[in-house]
Amino acid sequence: EASEQIVKVKLYYYNPNLDKDESGNILCSTKGLVPVEREIPLSNHLIKDTITLLLKGELTDVEKAQGITTEYPLEGFALKEAFLEDGLLTLSFVDPNNKTIGGSCRTSILWNQTQATAKQFPQVKEVIFLPETLFQP
Repeated sequence: EASEQIVKVKLYYYNPNLDKDESGNILCSTKGLVPVEREIPLSNHLIKDTITLLLKGELTDVEKAQGITTEYPLEGFALKEAFLEDGLLTLSFVDPNNKTIGGSCRTSILWNQTQATAKQFPQVKEVIFLPETLFQP
C-alpha cells in the first residue's frame, strides 16, 4: 500500500515587528511577511490546497510567540477555484461577508500574504484575484 507523499510548503504570515520605519510606524509592506513551513499531502491541487491552508490561519504557539500574526481566518471567506495557465494563476474567492474589505494596511497585508504564498511555486509568475472587489481598502 503506497503511503501518500508529503511535501513541504510555505505559508506567508505577517510579523509587524519586522515592518516598521525608523519612528516605529508599521509600513504594511512585504517586509513583514514571514514564511512558516507546513507539510501537506502531495496532490494535483497543491496550489489550491496551500492557499486554503493559509486561509485557515492556524499558527502554532511558537510562531505566535515569535510575533507572527494573521488576519485569517475570515468568516465565510474561502478559495473557490485556482486556475493556472501559462504562468498566470487566477484565484477565485467567495467573500459573502465582505471580510477582505476595510483598512488599506490590513487589506494590503492580506493581499501580500496570499500572493507570496502563491508565488512560492515556480510555475506561478503572476497572480490575479477574483472578484476584483476583494482586498479593497
